[in-house]
Amino acid sequence: MSYRAPVEEVSYFLKTSTSLPNLMAQGLVDLSFDVVDAVLDEAGKFAGSVIAPFDRVADKQGCTLKDGAVTTPEGMRAAYEAWSEAGWSGVAAEEEFGGQNLPTSVTSALTEFWNAASPAFGICGVLTLGAIEALTAHGSAELQHIFLPKLVSGTWTGTMNLTEPQAGSDLAALRSKAVKQADGTYRIFGTKIFITYGEHDIAENIVHLVLARLPDAPAGTKGISLFVVPKFLVNADGSLGARNDAVCAGIEHKLGLHGSPTCTMTFGEKGEGAIGYLVGEENRGLACMFTMMNNARLAVGVQGVAVAERATQRAFAFAKDRKQGKAPGVEGSAPIIAHPDVKRMLLTMRAETDAARALCLKTADALDRSRLLPDPIARAAALAEASLLTPVAKAFSSDAGIEVSSLGIQVHGGMGYVEETGAAQHLRDARIFAIYEGTNGIQAIDLVTRKLPQEGGDVVNALIADYRETAEEVSALNAPDFGHAGPRLAEAVDALGRATRVMLDRVADEPAKALATATPYLRLYARAAGGAFLARTALAAYAERAAGATDPRLAARITVARFFAENLAVEAKGLEEVVNGGAGGVLEAEAVLALG
Repeated sequence: MSYRAPVEEVSYFLKTSTSLPNLMAQGLVDLSFDVVDAVLDEAGKFAGSVIAPFDRVADKQGCTLKDGAVTTPEGMRAAYEAWSEAGWSGVAAEEEFGGQNLPTSVTSALTEFWNAASPAFGICGVLTLGAIEALTAHGSAELQHIFLPKLVSGTWTGTMNLTEPQAGSDLAALRSKAVKQADGTYRIFGTKIFITYGEHDIAENIVHLVLARLPDAPAGTKGISLFVVPKFLVNADGSLGARNDAVCAGIEHKLGLHGSPTCTMTFGEKGEGAIGYLVGEENRGLACMFTMMNNARLAVGVQGVAVAERATQRAFAFAKDRKQGKAPGVEGSAPIIAHPDVKRMLLTMRAETDAARALCLKTADALDRSRLLPDPIARAAALAEASLLTPVAKAFSSDAGIEVSSLGIQVHGGMGYVEETGAAQHLRDARIFAIYEGTNGIQAIDLVTRKLPQEGGDVVNALIADYRETAEEVSALNAPDFGHAGPRLAEAVDALGRATRVMLDRVADEPAKALATATPYLRLYARAAGGAFLARTALAAYAERAAGATDPRLAARITVARFFAENLAVEAKGLEEVVNGGAGGVLEAEAVLALG
C-alpha cells in the first residue's frame, strides 16, 4: 500500500494550535504558510515516491557485515543520496553551516514523513541532526568548521555512542577511556553497543560522538567527556585522510528496523587508540550529549507517530476493501469498516495517532518559542514547558506506535499476522521506540522527579489550567457535534490536577511511591493533554464550519476529538486511582518477586 503524508492535517494543526502564526506575524520566523505548505507538500511527495517504495525490500533484505564493512539494503543508498541532494538533510541546521534553520515544529513534521515512509531510513537523519545540534551548541569553532558543513549537506552522517555492554541506561558505569595527547587530540579506547548507523555504505564518512572517561576523571556521570571520532580522519584541506581505529565488530539481528544497521563499535582495537577531538569541556560531556539526546527523544516520539500513521492508513485501506459478514444498514456482504467494532478500532487508531502527533508538535512548538521569543522570561517559560512535555511526547507517542500497530494487525485479522500484508512490520519496527533514547519508564521517572517540581509545580499547573480552559470552551458550546466531549475532557483534566498534587507531595516525602506510580501518571497526563490538544483543533474546525466552510476534514477533526474524549480520555479517572492507591501493590510485592 502506498503512503500518503498527512500534509493537510499537519498544516492545519500548525496554523490553528501552535504559536507559529504569531511567530511569523512578529517577524521572528521568516516564513509564510505558503512556503511551509509547499515544503510539507514536497516532503510528502518525496517520502511517498522515493523512500516508501524500498521499505519492504529493506525489511526483507536487512543489512550485511563483511570485513568490518556494512552493506545496506538495495535502494537505501540511492534514496539517501537523493534525499541529501534535495536539501532535506539540512532543514534544521543553522544557515551559517549551510542549513535552512526551519522551526522545530516544521522539521518535526518532516521527520514524521521520512519515518512513516521508512523508519529504518528516517532514524539515520535523526541521529545526524543530533550530532549537528551537539556540535553547534558545544563544539569549538574549528570542529564546527571541519564537520558541520559536511553533516548539514548529508555528505557525512552522525552517530551517538553511549551504550556499553555493562552500561545501558546507567551511564555512570561507562568504561570507555580517553587519553590526552601532546597535540591536543585524544586516543579513545572501548566498545560501544547498539550504535545505529555506526557503519554503513550510504555516505562517505561517519562522525561518531563518543562518551568516554579521562584517566583522572571523577567517578560517575560527572567524569564523562564527549569526543568526535570520525571514521575517516579529515585532512587540513577538508579531504578525507586515513581510516581511524573505529571499527564495526558486529551488527544486531533485530525484531524490526531491519534496514537500519545496529552496530557494535570498537575504538582503539589496533592498540594506539582511535583519534578523537574533545567537544566542550573535559568531564562535562554528559551535558553536551544531552543536547543531542533531548531532541532525539522528541524525534523518537515522532517516529511513534510516523509508524502509527502508516499502520492506520494501511488498516483503513484494508477495512474498506475487505468484505465479511453482515453489518447494520448494509445490504449483502459488508466491508468490514461498516462493522461497529471495526469502526471502534479504526477510530482508536486515528485518535491515538492524532493525539500523539499533537503532543509532539506542541513540544516542538515550545522549543521554537524557547529559541525565538525576544523576552528572556518568556523563553525560559517556554523551555520549561518543552522540558516537561518531552518525556510525555516520547513515551506516549512511542507507546502509541506500538498499540496502534497492534490494532492494525487486529483489523487485518489473520492476514495481519502474516508478513505479506505489511501490517506485522509496523509492530516489529515500532517496538524499539519505547526502549531506545531512554526507556519509557525512565521518561516517566524524569517527568515526575525532575519536570513536575519545576518552579514549585507552577509550570505543570499553568499547563493544566490551559487544558481546563479548553475543556470549558468545548462544554460551553453545547454543540451536538461534540457529544459529551466537554464534560469527559473536564473530568480528565481534573483527574490530572488532583494526581499532580499527589505526585508533587510524593516526590518530596515518599519518593518510592512516586517512582512506583510514575508510568500511570505519565499516561494520565497524556490522556488529558492529548484530549485538550485535539479539542483545540476541533474548536477551530467548528468555528470554520459555523462560518460556512464545507471541507469534510473539518467534521472529521471534530469527530476525532469527540471520540478521544468519550472513549480514551475517560481512562484518566482509572489512572488517577492507580496513582492514588497503586503504589502499595508494587512496593509490597516481594511474595511474587522472590518466586520469579
